[in-house]
Amino acid sequence: MYKTYQLAILYCQYLLKASNGKGHGTHSPFIYSFIKEVLNDNRDFYAYKGIEELRAELVSDNKVIEVEDFGAGSKQNKTKVRSIKAIAKSSLKPRKYAQLLFRMVNYYQPKTIVELGTSLGITSSYLASGNTNAKLYTFEGSPAIAAIARNNFDRLGLNNINLIEGNFDETLKPELEKIDTIDFAFIDGNHRYQPTVDYFEQLLAKSNDYTIIILDDIHWSKEMEEAWHYVQQHKTVTTTIDLFYIGIVLFKKEFLQTQHAVVRY
Repeated sequence: MYKTYQLAILYCQYLLKASNGKGHGTHSPFIYSFIKEVLNDNRDFYAYKGIEELRAELVSDNKVIEVEDFGAGSKQNKTKVRSIKAIAKSSLKPRKYAQLLFRMVNYYQPKTIVELGTSLGITSSYLASGNTNAKLYTFEGSPAIAAIARNNFDRLGLNNINLIEGNFDETLKPELEKIDTIDFAFIDGNHRYQPTVDYFEQLLAKSNDYTIIILDDIHWSKEMEEAWHYVQQHKTVTTTIDLFYIGIVLFKKEFLQTQHAVVRY
């Protein structure tokens, strides 16, 4: 993981390169539409209030659990015994980005969604709420965290989620064999180069021309930046959008030329 000052430098570089987030200067109709209709949609959607109330409970929960972590570990706490509020504060996707994922699902209406890294279930809940007719397959390594996420799904009345427990290296491949095609995927687990690339390749095998894959924390570390660069250069990728904290990947063959956009958000 980069140190705080290194991330600050990278963020400043991102701001200097990024378009203004209004859609001006982009030659891609898709990116322009994404910016205008999804990125800058400031409506207060139906799912926001309940999920954010649940987040507030989690960041105040002092209960301690034992966590089994198969990835690069918590950004702030690498011990196996952690409080729920510590996990919530360090691992949950900020509201701004979790709600963006909701809006993407709500706008593009994918039918099959895969999430690698359930955590306490906040982002999962946003993904599942964006299209309640979709099926979300979400993967979590720690049984203790998975149990909390399941309870949160029940509290929110979400019944379109299939939560798979265990090491992604053991659970992802057999579960993907049961899925015909993936329309939307969010990779938020492990945070190392090779596993991230491997997960991308496995998801790619089940993708179609209209699939959207999102990588989390693309500038979190040197390894994650290398993984992002690998994805950008992949022969199947036609467009990427760098929002600094997440990277969006598209495969539409109708795009006449490859474009890698950096957009301020």
